[in-house]
Order: sequence, then C-alpha cells, then structure tokens
Amino acid sequence: MKYSISHFKRFFQGFSAGKCMFFIAGAVGCQVLSAQTTVPLTDLSYFQNAGTTWRIASDVRGDFAQRAVLTTTPGSGILVNITDFNNTGSDLISTMQHGDMDLELDYMMALGSNSGIYMQGRYEIQLLDSWGVVNPKAGDNGGIYERWNEGKPQGQKGYEGHAPRLNASRAPGLWQHMKISFQAPHFNTAGQKTDNAKILRVELNGFTIQENVELSGPTRGALGNDEVPMGPLRLQGDHGPVAFRNIKVTTFDKPRPELLNLKYFVYKGKFEAQPDYKKQPPDAEGTSVILSSNVSNLENEFFIRYTGTLRVKEAGDYSFNLGFGGGRGAMTINNKEVITMNQRRSRGRVTLPAGDLPFELLYSKIFDFAKPSLGLAVGGPGIREYVISDQNVASGDPVDPIYINAPVNTVLRSFMDVDTIRVTHAVNVGSAQQLHYTYDMDKGMIVQAWRGGFLDATPMWHSRGDGSSRPAGSVLRFGIPIMALQTLGSANAAWSADTAGTGYRPKGYILDANDRPTFRYHIYGATVSDATRVLDNNQGLRREISVENAPANTFLRLAVAKTIETGGDGLYILDDKSYYLRVDDAGTVKPVIRDSNGQKELIVPVQNKISYSILF
Repeated sequence: MKYSISHFKRFFQGFSAGKCMFFIAGAVGCQVLSAQTTVPLTDLSYFQNAGTTWRIASDVRGDFAQRAVLTTTPGSGILVNITDFNNTGSDLISTMQHGDMDLELDYMMALGSNSGIYMQGRYEIQLLDSWGVVNPKAGDNGGIYERWNEGKPQGQKGYEGHAPRLNASRAPGLWQHMKISFQAPHFNTAGQKTDNAKILRVELNGFTIQENVELSGPTRGALGNDEVPMGPLRLQGDHGPVAFRNIKVTTFDKPRPELLNLKYFVYKGKFEAQPDYKKQPPDAEGTSVILSSNVSNLENEFFIRYTGTLRVKEAGDYSFNLGFGGGRGAMTINNKEVITMNQRRSRGRVTLPAGDLPFELLYSKIFDFAKPSLGLAVGGPGIREYVISDQNVASGDPVDPIYINAPVNTVLRSFMDVDTIRVTHAVNVGSAQQLHYTYDMDKGMIVQAWRGGFLDATPMWHSRGDGSSRPAGSVLRFGIPIMALQTLGSANAAWSADTAGTGYRPKGYILDANDRPTFRYHIYGATVSDATRVLDNNQGLRREISVENAPANTFLRLAVAKTIETGGDGLYILDDKSYYLRVDDAGTVKPVIRDSNGQKELIVPVQNKISYSILF
C-alpha cells in the first residue's frame, strides 16, 4: 500500500496532538492497564469508624429550593451523609491507603452544602454548591483548596489555592461526575521529599478544570501537616449533606521498568527497511543513558538502532506508546515484536516476565516535513503511563486553539457536531453569564447548553477549516436533533424524525435590544416565535414558544431522556438526575410522560404559548 506525503503529515500530526499521545512533564497518561476497583457500597466497611451521619441508600433526591435537604430511599449503592451546617457530621476515611491514584465518582450536593475530597487525607479538591457562580475561586466547586498559615497577617493566611478554569458545576440535587488524577509526593530512602504532590488533572462534568498543579504541602484541614508516601482517601462530612456513588479507584504503586545498557547505532541514508547490519557499518555509535533522537546530528534521512536491556520488576501486561517524527519506528522486547515498522501503528501491548529482557528500538527518519523526534511511554500493572525517553517527542504541527469569548450576548453560526450528527444550521448563542446554547434552525430545537467558555472555533477557522465549532465548557445535550413541534393523531402517536408533511420553513431570527435572538419559523401553517433567555442567578435557561394559528393536536416535545421523574409543581428530573425541567406556563394543559423507543418523552399540547425552564 502506498501513502502520500500529506498522508504521513496528517498521521504524525494526529498522533502528536491526538487522543493518546504521551502526556509528558507529569500529565496524565491515557493508557491504564491497572485493575480498577469499584468501592463496594453495600455497607460502610470500606471506611474506618464511620460516624452516625453516614448511611447507605439505593436512591437520593435533593431540593434546589430548600437548604441542606437530601432525602434517601433504603437500599444500597449510594453513600450519603445527612448532616447540617453546624459541624455535627464527621469525615469518612478509607481503610485503603494510596500513593499515585486515579479517582472517579459521582456526587450530589444539597443546596448550600460544602464538602471535599482529600487525596491521602491531605490535599483537598473542594466540593461546594457553586450553582450559578460566574467567576469561581479556589473555594468553589472543583477548586484546589488553599494552604493555611496562622502566622501570616490577616487576609494573607490562605495561599496557593487554585480556582477551577471555569464553573462546570450543576445544580444541587443533580449528579455531578468528577475524575481526579493524583501523583503522590516522592521520597528518597532517607525519607526526604524529592518531588511534590501533584494534581495532574481534575475533570468535572466532562470538562478539564485543573491540570498539572504542583502542591508544596497539605491544604487547609488536612489530617496532618506531614507528607507521606501513602495515605487514605477522605471525604469531608461536617458542612452539609452530600452523596456519592460509582466510586472507582485505580492505584499506581508498582515499580517502573528501567532501560539499562543502552547502545545506539546511526546510519546515514533513506532506509525503507532495516540496514544489513553485517554488511553496513554504522556512521556513528556509542552509549546513552536515555532514548533520544539527538544522537544523530542529521535533520533527515538517517536510521537509529538502539539496543539494551529492559528491567521489568513485576510480570504482567505492559503497553508501549512509540512516537517518531517524520518517519517510522519499531520495537522488540524479549525477542517479541511489540511495534512493527508500520506508519499506522505506534502502540503495542505485550505480556512480559520479570527480569532483564533484551530490548531493541528502531527509528527511520525519511520525511523532511517534520523535525527528528523520538519518544517512548510505558504503562503497566499498577503503573501510570510515563515517558521513558527524553522529552523530545513528536510534536507535528501543533495548533494554537482559536477561542471565541462572549463578554456580551453573542451569536455565531457554524456547523456543530452533536453525538454522531452534524447540525448544519446551528446557531450558537453566548452570554456574559457564561451560560450558552446551540439552536438547530432545521428542527426548531435547542440541542445543547453549556457553562464556561463560549466556543472553540479551531476546526472552523484553522487552515481551510471544516465549518464546525465546539462548546468550550461543560455540555448538557438534549438528544438527537428532531422536530420540536408536531401534530399527532393522539398523545400516543410516534414522533416523526423529519419535516415531511409539516410545511416547515425557517424564517431566521431577530435580535432584541440586548442582542438576544428570537427564532421564527412556519410549520403546519402556524407561525412560531421561539425565545430563550438566561435565568436570574445563572441557574439555567428559560424558553418561551408562542404559536399563532396552531392546528389541533399540535404538541411540543419538551425532552427525551433515559429517565423522567416528577418533582411536583411542574418540575421534572431527567436523565438520572442530570438536569431539571420546570414547566412555567402551559395554559390549561399538562405535560405527558410517555415511552419512546426505550426512552421517555415529555410532550405537551400546544395552545398559544408555552414557557419552561431548563435548570442545570
């Protein structure tokens, strides 16, 4: 099979900037072979001396209008702390001790509640009801809490706190999803600290809010001001109700493989295959303490062969991620080919025994569009992926992202990908409150809303572009784009997937005095006005749809979700408590919850006007 130069450019650039490249300088590897442990929540035995406020439940529900309220249903699977704001609760400390660890969980805050996750019992990721906060601080949800020094002057006692990049928080009573990658402090054999602890990454509700934050010491409220190689997981429980579920722990405490006795051999020329080592002597050779492309002083058309020993201290399955600029690479370990000399493959997995194993790595630099670079990352049982080479890894042609902010009400049209569907007539509406949405003018539907930054327009404006943009925040999606209004023979009739027979004609939008759009379209001979506005206190979006001359049996589809629960007074809780929908005004009619292709639909008959709020 033949490939063009442009093919290789795309491949190497995609490898370097893509989904699973090395994350060097302490960032998180993307390949995890370690066994993941799910914390059993049938009882409290995973924790030490659980206090009286902690319990196990099968369901929990909050109230976004009433402080400090979480109600539970008996059963198992959810860890709940029911307490007030008067320090009546106690923290929960695991029997498990950890060093480097990845933690993933869901949590729910009661209105006004304050909690935290302490890695090793000493470094706190703040959990707080920060619903609606525009400019979050270190003490807000997802922040890395301050260190504290009582000896400093008033107003300076707290220091080294780290605010989240943006507020990706959901409303109280909704489940929020958090991932934390933590690197423990390292110590030498004399017990002296050689490396600080690091929060490598925190992801909240699908968006990265912290990355590569070095911690010089424990944060305020730690179990102790000492630092240790191993410590417990600690959940704060004395500042209001909080619930947790789906707690998954991946520890990384096994010894790393080492490369020893490295020798290199450099051959000048363009090699599509390995040189004949017996017939062709190297142009340069020597020993090295680390893998690097720098052993060659050539920019192009050379071949490097490394040989040495890989010392594996624990048998198991290992992954290898090989990066190379402008060429091809291959690797053999213990006389097994792990990565072939193939442009399309740079990852390999192999089961290795413990011991000193023969190692060979090849790099053929044959294309002049990229600078020489060579990098190797390793992951394995109990080992977070790390770089075992120098930091001169393939970088391809990195692209500076092109972000569009919304300091005022902003409207931008683009393509927008929603799941596997490209919305070709998307209108993205941004606000200074950092709450934004995408409207599909082909369907008269809001397809997504998000908090944080407005748009990443890199795919639209970089180079030739493809016309699409991406939300630059934590996204809430509302399902596959489909017509919002339909006439049905009955409330049980199926919802059509297209506009056939509707006479649908989009008529664009008009802007009000504050540059907020109201969308207009014709359907079934009716005229529709569709206006969405940000709610007070940034709690969500309020949508008002007015229909003139609506034919009989016209319905509006308010939502489709895996689950729809009723909350009373026109409130609905959707998608396993992912967001709320509140019907504010539907005239004299009431919404209907019905089954639809394995999901639930919430529809309402249309009279003249319907208004509802999306709270998240």
